[in-house]
Amino acid sequence: MKNKMCLSALALAVVTQVACAATPPAPATEDWLPEHSFTSGVEGPAVDRYGNLYAVNFERQGTIGVVADKNSAEILLSLSNDSIGNAIRFNAQGDMFIADYVNHNVLKVSAADKSVSVFAHDDNMNQPNDIVLADSGVIYASDPNWADSTGQLWRVDTDGATQLLEANMGTTNGIELSPDGRVLYVNESVQRKVWRYDVTPGGDIANKQLFYRFADFGMDGMSVDVAGNLYIARYGAGQVAVLSPNGELLRTVSLTGQHPTNITFGGDDGKRAFVTMQKRGTIESFVNDLPGSDWAKMHRE
Repeated sequence: MKNKMCLSALALAVVTQVACAATPPAPATEDWLPEHSFTSGVEGPAVDRYGNLYAVNFERQGTIGVVADKNSAEILLSLSNDSIGNAIRFNAQGDMFIADYVNHNVLKVSAADKSVSVFAHDDNMNQPNDIVLADSGVIYASDPNWADSTGQLWRVDTDGATQLLEANMGTTNGIELSPDGRVLYVNESVQRKVWRYDVTPGGDIANKQLFYRFADFGMDGMSVDVAGNLYIARYGAGQVAVLSPNGELLRTVSLTGQHPTNITFGGDDGKRAFVTMQKRGTIESFVNDLPGSDWAKMHRE
């Protein structure tokens, strides 16, 4: 009897070891800056081709902060006309684009001289929230109306002309393109839905499908890795959810704070994730297994 019990215990230990070996450990997060370096409006974030990390509302509202390294940040610029940024993205030329939700704008910061101009404006926008740039230079923007739990989806062409792609949606928030630019993802925070669209060669969208629906908590910004996996900031859940291109929940990454607002990738190899944290006013970071798609595109030879 004793031998059988020992054998069973040994077998259980082997099974446990195999199970543990098959499940990669969750990456540990660390604070990239001290708490409350940013306001509770911390968002963005984006990394340029030189490895600098940018996020909005560093120290005070209406600023763009640049993070050169861990615990090293400063104000890059302050926006005029009471503008407040929400999302940041870069084009292939290194110009920065900012969703200005106060003044219904998409702003452009020139890579050449850091001058700020209004790239696109439309009074019919609620409050442009998140943006993503296609390789062609076309911008797609989410546009929530938080008071009514509704939202819109916009296209901004390379000349700054705006086109309403879809109205009467849920509370549109996070937005992202697949690495090949053929799929557009848009989430609705209050409704907890992620939608998938095909992107036509001309930059229009078609074939809307429900990609994933969460049972609880909200959603905010999104990003993709080079394999097309979708990373979603799960506001209130304190997690980053990772979905496969087929809409399967692959894993979740637990964060220290409960209110992540967005995520991007950078570092020397593009595998370091940066997650902006609303209530903590900081950026949490972890090392991912794959590089981010935006980082890979900027480092093509």
